[in-house]
Amino acid sequence: MTPFAILSLIVIYFGILFAISHFTSKKDSGNDAFFKANKNSKWYLVAFGMIGTALSGVTFISVPGEVGAPSGEQFKYFQFVLGNAIGFIFIAKVLLPLYYRMNLTSIYGYIERRLGTYSYKTAATIFLISRTIGSAFRLYLVVIVLQRFVFDFYGIPFAVTVLISLALIFAYTYRGGLKTIIITDTLQTFFLVTSVFMTIYFICQSLNLNVIEAFEEVKNSNYSKVFFFEDFLGSKFHFVKQILGGIFVTIAMVGLDQDLMQKNLSCATIGEAQKNMFTFTGIFVLINIFFLSVGALLYIYAAKNGIEVPTDLVTGKPRTDLLFPEIAFHHLTLIPSVIFLLGLTAATFATTDSALTALTTSFCVDFLGMDKTENRNKPTAVRARHFTHLAFCFLMFLVIVFFNSVNDSSVVGMIFRIASYTYGPLLGLYSFGLFMKTKTVKDQFVPFICLLSPALTFLLSENSKVLFFGYVFDNELIIINGLITFIGLLLISKPALEETRF
Repeated sequence: MTPFAILSLIVIYFGILFAISHFTSKKDSGNDAFFKANKNSKWYLVAFGMIGTALSGVTFISVPGEVGAPSGEQFKYFQFVLGNAIGFIFIAKVLLPLYYRMNLTSIYGYIERRLGTYSYKTAATIFLISRTIGSAFRLYLVVIVLQRFVFDFYGIPFAVTVLISLALIFAYTYRGGLKTIIITDTLQTFFLVTSVFMTIYFICQSLNLNVIEAFEEVKNSNYSKVFFFEDFLGSKFHFVKQILGGIFVTIAMVGLDQDLMQKNLSCATIGEAQKNMFTFTGIFVLINIFFLSVGALLYIYAAKNGIEVPTDLVTGKPRTDLLFPEIAFHHLTLIPSVIFLLGLTAATFATTDSALTALTTSFCVDFLGMDKTENRNKPTAVRARHFTHLAFCFLMFLVIVFFNSVNDSSVVGMIFRIASYTYGPLLGLYSFGLFMKTKTVKDQFVPFICLLSPALTFLLSENSKVLFFGYVFDNELIIINGLITFIGLLLISKPALEETRF
C-alpha cells in the first residue's frame, strides 16, 4: 500500500466525519448539545460507540504486539480485561445511579457538594491532567504509524503530522461536541470491529488455515497462556495483581473520568444508561479476546515468513507495537492494508475526539461555570467554549511532541502506569465521599494531600522489593495511591454537621 493510497483513504475517511458533523450540528450547536447531546442519546448507539472510545489505537496495536513481547506476556492482558469487566459492573450499579440522582453535567460536581470547592477543583484538575496525558499518548501511537508509513515519504516533520491530526479532529468536533461524537464514534467503532474480524480472516487465509485450525494453532502456540499464578511477589503478571489492577483502573479511568461518563449521562434515564454499560461490558470482553488472537496470529505469521519485529528508528530497540502495521502494510495484500488502516484510524480518533470534548466540557463547567443558570445564555459562552476546545488541542500537541522525544517503550504499559499515579487521588476522593458519610474534610488542605499521595506511591513502588520482601507492583499500584489519599483525607477530616447522602 503506497503512502499516497494511505493518505487518500484518510482524506476520504475524514470527509465522511465532516459530513456527519455538518448534519448533526446544523440545527443545534449550543452548549447543551455539546455537553449533554440534549440528553436524548440512544443507549444502544452509546454502548456501541463507547467500544471505540474505550479501546483506542493502543488496544489495536500495542495489545496484539505485546502478546509476543520478550517479557513473555502472552495473553496475560486478558486477566486485566476480566478485572475491567468487574469494574464496569460496579460503575453501572453504584456510580451511574449517583450521577443521575444528582443530575450532573460534570461528574466532579459530586465532589463539590460532598467535600467543598477546593476538593472539587482538585478533582477536575486531576482529570484534565490525566486525560490530556492519556489521550495524547493514545494519539501518539497512531501518529508514529502515519509518520513512519506515510509522512516520512513526503518529508513532513513529526510535529506537522501531529498538528494536522489534531486540526482534523478539532474541525469536526468543535461545533456539535457530544451530539456529533455519539454518531461518529458509532461509525468508527463499526470500522474498528470490522477491521479486527477481517484481519483475522486475512491472516488465516495467508497461513492457509480455517477458523478451527487457526484456533488450534493459537492454542498450541507459545503465545496463548492466559492465567499466571507463579511468583506472586516478584511477577507483574500474577492473576491477583492483574484482576485488582483491572478493577480499580477501570473504576478510576472510566467511572471517575468525565470522558466515558459524559456519554452515559447523555442517555435519557438511568435504566438506559445501565443497559448501555452492561451491553458495552459484554462486547468489550469479547473484542479483547479477538485482539489477543490477532496478536498470536501475527507472531505465528511473522515466524513462518521470517519477519522481524520492527525497531525504533532512534534507539534501535524492538517496537512490538509496530509489528501489526509492518505486516499489514508490507506483507499482506491491498484489501487487508485498507482494513487495517480504517481500524487503526477509527480506534484512535474515536478516543481522541471524545477526550477533547470531555476536556472542554470539564473546563467549561468546572472552571468557567457554564452550567450555572446565570451563565447558560451568555452570548460569549459558545465562543469561550470554542477557544477552550482549541486550547486543549494545542496542549495535546505539546504533550505528544514531548513524549515523542523521550519515549522508548510500548505505549500500552506506559498509559496504565501513569494512570496509577494520576487517577489514584480521584479514587481516594470518591471513596472518602461515598464511604465516610458522617465526615467531611478541611477542604483547603485537599490539594496538598492529592499531590503528596502520588509522590509517596512512587517512592513505595521504586523501593517495593526492599520494603515488601521482593514484591513488584503493576497496575494494582492505583489501589495504594487511592488508599494513601483516603488516609490523608481521614487525617484532615472533621465531623460533618449532618450525615451526607446523595
